[in-house]
Amino acid sequence: MIDAGVPRILLSNRTKIKAEQLQHDFGKRIQVVEWVQVGNYLEEAALVVNTTALGMTGQPDMRVPLDGLRPGTLVTDLVYNPLRTHLLEEAAQRGCHTVDGLGMLLHQAVPGFERWFGHRPDVDDALRAAVLS
Repeated sequence: MIDAGVPRILLSNRTKIKAEQLQHDFGKRIQVVEWVQVGNYLEEAALVVNTTALGMTGQPDMRVPLDGLRPGTLVTDLVYNPLRTHLLEEAAQRGCHTVDGLGMLLHQAVPGFERWFGHRPDVDDALRAAVLS
């Protein structure tokens, strides 16, 4: 997001010191938001990304109030099991565009696959369909 020129990135972590360390590492465009206050900032968000394990099978759901989500906001959850997390379901019900975590998982697998098999796979609709089947 920084490389793309996003002027301000709101960052929250359940452990505030970790968010502050990322702010230190990545610079002044990062604004740290207290975890318990995240719901208060959703109205101004164009993109919301969950990078926690919350919502994954065996983990509790992410319990951030989503009342402020506006229709058209892009909400992505890097969780891939299940593909449709509670966060994505609620966001879709509010008219948001949603993206599940399977694409992230597939793109992360590419370098390892290439090292093991000497072929770099394309992450495309066909690969996604193959993994889902």
